Order: sequence, then structure tokens, then C-alpha cells
Amino acid sequence: MQRMKVLLAGIIFSLLPLQLFAKSIKANVAEIKLTPPLEIAYTLGGYGARMSKPAKGVHDDIRAKALVLEDGSKKYAIITLDILGLPPNVKPQLIAKLNRKEWTEENILFLPSHAHTSLEMFALNDKNIFGIPPIGIFQPELLEYVVNSLVQLIELADQNLQTVKIGTGSKQIEGMNRNRRGQPYNDNNLTVTRIDYLSGKPMVILVNWTGHPTIMDENDMYVSAGWPGYLQRELEAWVGKNVIAMYYNGAEGDQSVIAKSAGSHYEKAENYGREMAIKAMDIYKQITPVEETGFSFNYQLIQLPERKAHPGFMETGGKEYGLNEQNVQALLEQVFPEKTSVAAFKLGDLLILGIPGEMIAELGLEIKNKLKAEGVKYPVIGGLANQWVSYILSEKEYGKSGYEASVSFYGKDLGNVMVKAGLSTAQPLIK
Repeated sequence: MQRMKVLLAGIIFSLLPLQLFAKSIKANVAEIKLTPPLEIAYTLGGYGARMSKPAKGVHDDIRAKALVLEDGSKKYAIITLDILGLPPNVKPQLIAKLNRKEWTEENILFLPSHAHTSLEMFALNDKNIFGIPPIGIFQPELLEYVVNSLVQLIELADQNLQTVKIGTGSKQIEGMNRNRRGQPYNDNNLTVTRIDYLSGKPMVILVNWTGHPTIMDENDMYVSAGWPGYLQRELEAWVGKNVIAMYYNGAEGDQSVIAKSAGSHYEKAENYGREMAIKAMDIYKQITPVEETGFSFNYQLIQLPERKAHPGFMETGGKEYGLNEQNVQALLEQVFPEKTSVAAFKLGDLLILGIPGEMIAELGLEIKNKLKAEGVKYPVIGGLANQWVSYILSEKEYGKSGYEASVSFYGKDLGNVMVKAGLSTAQPLIK
């Protein structure tokens, strides 16, 4: 009789829904000021015409923010940064310095905003031995400062994790971005993810919007997070209660923002950031977070096509970055990787696909539409994820030349390679 009761209990247990036994997601968030001391004499990235001149001062601080999630069996960290991008060496050096087995290349996702009045990514690349001012000169002291700061950030976020509720919403926003190559492809989807404590107190706001932070130009030499910084600060002020807003870009390779006229470029960026914050806030208010019972992620190393300069490189990128036919191939082989990674992370209805470069909107929309067709409610591209390899264009757009094509360093097939890799990386996360 006793054996029968045990057997019956085992059968009932096996028939119960798995989610009854799944652990809730716990999370914590932290932020740090990433602005280096001016004594390091670092340059601002994004414009070769700056010639590696040091920043003159700080208009507004750049920040890095980390969201750490745990579901009882695994952890994941999303890190947003108000910087131009990251070279391939930063993440491995961070992992080594953390020196903790639970943190690997696979469960940390870096998402730079692509701010053009922030740190020059070639100044962080320890393989950059060329000393060419237009592309940025490697600064070991700056690299050490950034890596140490990011280690501190993850350690701050990876403690006192609390059970959270999660929800995502999105909306098409007209008149705020455009295709700068004159093509019909434009990603105007604004996606907001809301993460609250179980009590209802807000913890994090994740915002995905596609557009270049290029309102400031090469003459603006004061550090700034650009319009994404204003967007985040406005949201944090309006929501209050110590919430942290984290912005990440999309497939912005050919997407420019449409900013209204103002006094200075900094004022123009402030106005644009505030306007986007208003639109993000409207979405945020309509989200009803729910308690989730897990997240999933996938990570894939991929072989990149052969490294080579675009036929039109010397007329566009070559001129801007002070390169010639003799040194450009040496630069590509020394600085640009043979392999890269694609990352996918699913949290409730949100799926972030991390693409390691500046993908054009045509390819980003292709990926998002295919993921939607397979049942993903809110697919987004996380642009410039983990490392910057180059611009990523379709074969047709690569053949049209222009600036974006000239700074695509892996030939006409790179776009196809990235789309296939992105979809295959996301696929295991789709039920």
C-alpha cells in the first residue's frame, strides 16, 4: 500500500507543469561613471578628422551599466556603454581579470551606444601598432582604465539579486530616423523592456532604438554620451525611484536620426534625446510586467570572409583615416579578426540578437521579420555587440560603394554570412 502511494505521488509529480517548479528570475543592476580622467589625454572616436587630438573637457559624463540576471541554473549580464564601440581584445581581457568561472564569453553581452563624442575604440585595441592619428593611437593606460572599470561594474551588479517582473512593448515611430544611403529600408521600431521588483518598484528600463549618434561632429571635442545619454537621463528622472535606463542601438549602419534645429550640437542632441524619451515613456507606461520563470541564451563563433579593402576604399574611408594601398592590407590583417561571435538572448517576449558591427537596416529588418514569422513577439538587433568588425552590408549595397561600403572589410558576402549566423544563433531559443 505504501509503495502504491509513493508510485502514485511520483506519477502526479511528473504530470505537473514544469513551470510550477521553475525558479523565478532574479536580477540586479549597477552603473558607473566611465569618463576617464582628462590627464590620460584620450581622443574621441568616430571622426578621423580629429587626428587623435585629446578631448578638451567633459560636457556630460559617459556611463556604463550592467544588468545581471539569474534563474537558479545560469547567469547572464547585459552591459550597455556610452561609447563608440569595442575592439576584440576588451572582452577577453575583462573575463580574465574577473577570474570567476561563472562569467565567460558566452554569458556577457556588451552593447555600446556608438556615441561619437566618447572613447575612440582603436585607442583600446592592443593590436593597433600603426600610430596613425586619423584611426586612433593605442593608449595602454586607457585600455587598463576601461577594463578595470568594467570589472568593477560587473562585481557591483552581481550581488543582492532580487526576484523581478518583466514586460516588453514596442511601437513604430515616424519621422525620427532615416536611411542615409537613400534606400527605402528604415527601422523605426522603438522597443522598451520594463523590469520591476515584485513590489512594483522599477529597477531597469531597456530601450532599443536604431540611429547613429552623430549629431555632434569632428569639431565637437567635449566628452558626451550624445542623444542616447540624454534619453537615459530623462527616463531616469521621470520614473524616479533609482531606476536605471539602459540604451542599446540596432542595425544602425545606414540609419541617421532626424533632429530638430537648436543652438549648439549638444543642445540639438539634448532635444532629440528628450523627444525619444517621451516616446519611450509612453510605451513604458503601457507595459504590465509579469514574473518570468527563466531566460535563455546562445553564442556562436563564426568564421569571417577574407579580409580585404573595398575597391572604393581609397576614395572615402581611405581619405578620412589616412590610409593608402600599401598599409591598408597590413592594418586589416593585424587589427581585424578572422573570427567573430554572434549572441542571442531571450527574456520573456524579447529576443536580442547581438551583431558585432554596424549592420544596415535592410539586413536587420530581414532578420527581425523572419524571427517574427517564427513567433518571436519582440525581436531586436543589438548592434555593435561585443566587438566592432566593420560595416555589414548586403551584396547589392556593397556593390554600390559609398562610405558604408568602403568601411566594410570582409567583402560582398559579409552580410549574408551575418544574417545566416544570426538566425542560426537565435533559432535554439525559439520554442
